[in-house]
Amino acid sequence: MEFSLQAASEHDIAFLLKLREATMKQYLEDVGEPTTTEAYLERVMYKFEDAKVIKVHGESAGLFKVSYIPENNQWYVVQIQLHPGYQNHRIGRQLLTELISVATEQGASVGLSVLKTNPAKRLYTRLGFEPVGETKTEFKMEYNA
Repeated sequence: MEFSLQAASEHDIAFLLKLREATMKQYLEDVGEPTTTEAYLERVMYKFEDAKVIKVHGESAGLFKVSYIPENNQWYVVQIQLHPGYQNHRIGRQLLTELISVATEQGASVGLSVLKTNPAKRLYTRLGFEPVGETKTEFKMEYNA
């Protein structure tokens, strides 16, 4: 499926709040994390300057938010979310594969965290991410070239 990335703007916030509800609510509830609008907004606004809206045929389909952390020489996947109607079309896989390629060329690692109840962990494992730690609610994972 063809897609593009567009820098997120304040006009995208309503979509991003709905996206968080549609993609994360159950997993957050399963681990006891808050699912209020305020909690969603806090997460949406975190590192907002790095947020990219995933567009498919001009329609907003998801969020890809990645930050470079120079002191760790690491690209960190802050958020990757695809609306359920666009899941299982290899968009997430392609975005992560491209990020891994960039990181590998730079000699950098790629890090992320995933809620323990989120099945996306299977994708991360298949792409070569390995667990490097955990909290009560999340697995910390890294890809090292």
